[in-house]
Amino acid sequence: MLIVASTASLRVYVSEWENGRRTISAHYAKILRALLGITDDELNGKPASLPELAVADGYDELMSRIDAARSVSLTMVKTLMDQTELLRTMDRQMGAASLVDQMTAHLATLEDALTFAVLPETRRPVALALAGAATLAAWQALDVGAVERAWRHYELGKRAAQEAGEPMYLAHATAEQAYVLCDAGRAGMAVELVRDAQRLGGKAMSPRLTAWLYAAESEICARAGRQDECRRALEQAARHLPGGTEARDPDMLSIFLNEGHLARWRGNALALIGDDEAVGSLYTALESTDPTFIRASAGLRCDLAQAHLARGEYDQAHEHLRQARLVAGRTGSVRHRRRIEQLTQRL
Repeated sequence: MLIVASTASLRVYVSEWENGRRTISAHYAKILRALLGITDDELNGKPASLPELAVADGYDELMSRIDAARSVSLTMVKTLMDQTELLRTMDRQMGAASLVDQMTAHLATLEDALTFAVLPETRRPVALALAGAATLAAWQALDVGAVERAWRHYELGKRAAQEAGEPMYLAHATAEQAYVLCDAGRAGMAVELVRDAQRLGGKAMSPRLTAWLYAAESEICARAGRQDECRRALEQAARHLPGGTEARDPDMLSIFLNEGHLARWRGNALALIGDDEAVGSLYTALESTDPTFIRASAGLRCDLAQAHLARGEYDQAHEHLRQARLVAGRTGSVRHRRRIEQLTQRL
């Protein structure tokens, strides 16, 4: 009986000892896992199971957008350019203030199309469309007083023109960007930039764009106080301008310039340098101006006011400023309103 009892007690003792050992082992295993940063299987020498591969959602989405951009056809690009043309017409007649949201969405669509287009034959037409739209958006931003946004849009337009391999678009965006510098009081730097635009265009430029660039140079030289250079640029503009009443450049749809437009530009530049000939040119332009160029008419009225002020004809200047203020109010042009206030202070 004693032996049996002892054997039973021994079994109980052994069982308790093994349970205690397992408890102690589990305790130490917990400590080891925490210290080593490993799993139970790794601790016990079992091969680790391979994790399941994550679904590559990012790549799927990227490939989807690339495939969508690849399917952008020339017809789609033409549709986007037609939309730019519609926005240009609305801007000319209504002003830029009411088009900010539409222009922003249009640019975003074109930027996305270019970002995810891969091959050159797809990228170039989209880049060309973006160059034209970005330059229009930049001029609109300048008109409403958003000067930093205007600068950034011009930079976008220049990059797009370079990718498209279109020196005419690059020259146009660069020359218009000079107006940002000019409005900021850096007319001297603006003269250098508009002349650089002529260099960038080189021999690829159309005669009408060449005349437009010289006309822009004449205005900026006038604002820089460079009278002789202003007159020389005007002469070059008249020399390169094609004859006839047609104003639109078929190779550069954003360019409008004929003899009537150039007369306005000539009057503007001469008014800025205080030349008496300005009044005659400006009234010629007023008689022939296109009635759809609503916003431009505010600038023309400002030019006439400035020309009359230079001659001491304050009543006429006051009347033109009144007309300019009405048009600027309709179009929401901050740029023209600023100029109107500057001229009003001289009355």
